[in-house]
Amino acid sequence: MYKKSLWETSGHWENYKDDMFAVTGRGAQGFHDPESETGEDEEYGLKPMNCPGHCLLFRSRKRSYKDLPIRYADFSSLHRNELSGALSGLTRLRRFHQDDGHIFCGHSQLMEEIARSLHFVELVYRTLGLGNYKLRLGTRPPQFIGTLDDWETAERHLTTALEDSGRSYCTNPGDGAFYGPKIDIILTDADGKDHQTATIQLDFQLPKRFGLEFDTSEPAVKQTPVLIHRAVLGSLERFMALLSEFYCGKWPCWMNPRQLIILTIGQDQRVRRRAEEMVRQLASPDARPGALALKARAFMVSCDNSDESIGKKIFNARKRGYNFYAVVGDRTLRQPPNKQTLDISLASHPKEQDVQEAIKTFLHTQTVQAGSETQIEPATSKAVIASLTIRQCQDMLTYLDSQYL
Repeated sequence: MYKKSLWETSGHWENYKDDMFAVTGRGAQGFHDPESETGEDEEYGLKPMNCPGHCLLFRSRKRSYKDLPIRYADFSSLHRNELSGALSGLTRLRRFHQDDGHIFCGHSQLMEEIARSLHFVELVYRTLGLGNYKLRLGTRPPQFIGTLDDWETAERHLTTALEDSGRSYCTNPGDGAFYGPKIDIILTDADGKDHQTATIQLDFQLPKRFGLEFDTSEPAVKQTPVLIHRAVLGSLERFMALLSEFYCGKWPCWMNPRQLIILTIGQDQRVRRRAEEMVRQLASPDARPGALALKARAFMVSCDNSDESIGKKIFNARKRGYNFYAVVGDRTLRQPPNKQTLDISLASHPKEQDVQEAIKTFLHTQTVQAGSETQIEPATSKAVIASLTIRQCQDMLTYLDSQYL
């Protein structure tokens, strides 16, 4: 939380107070005195955003044009006093976390930074499979700070950046922040409701109100930086809610907490012990016992050694959202210890055709590169993608990670 005087400097106390939680402190004297000087016994406000604090960080030392752009990011918790009727699950909360970023740059760097931010958003959302988002330009609201010239300049910059991006966008008049216009990224949920996630806001006002400046290339000449507020995911809780709904429980392998499950056949204790040993080998292949393997690659692997039938186990694996399953039984025990393989089958995936093509490419590459001792075994049935050793299975999961599948 920050002191009331800081929120007054930024303009939030006047223009955003209704959406903030105010906290009364007792001050150095142990009680609250309304007549005391600013900075001693005064009110506080829980942070709804981090921009005033980042302005203080910028102002904490002398800055040069050579330092710019300066980028700060903060994932700490934020609080906003939302109306009770607006609260909805994870999509709208009073306490949440946000990838709250602020870029301080010169006027000559402004357009490049906005373009980089738009490209960053596109890269992240395309990687997550959320490329079908909407762009919305919010212009000057009825209650604002700064001059009309500043607002017209800022809106012109954002409009140009949107047109240069090549994506369609719409304009929402009066929806800008009180300190500047903004570009919002909108995702639509399964019910057709729009949710704002990412945002890029152009701010000429806070740097002026905080007296921010930097040395230019000319002696004794200083300039005020421009501030870009940027969040790529927005509220992390809201984003996870929308992402969970988008995938409907079928997560891609690279972000799935349930990548592979090993299913046992029968009640033979030797089979169960072998399945559990395979889980340990697959789950953390690079970690050495007793060593801190900071770069160890870990896979999310489980084991179902219950007394259920194999058909029921496969049904449960698909229902619980595992990407792959492998069956271990007596045939596995009959294989030589150094040549034991897992019959890998696809359980569920949001892009089943894409992942099957990727696995075909992986298998072809492995077959070409493998020697006679490590050759990929042919699939044992139609349901089985391939029979892989532990190491080959690790390589397959690693390859799918690299393809974001």
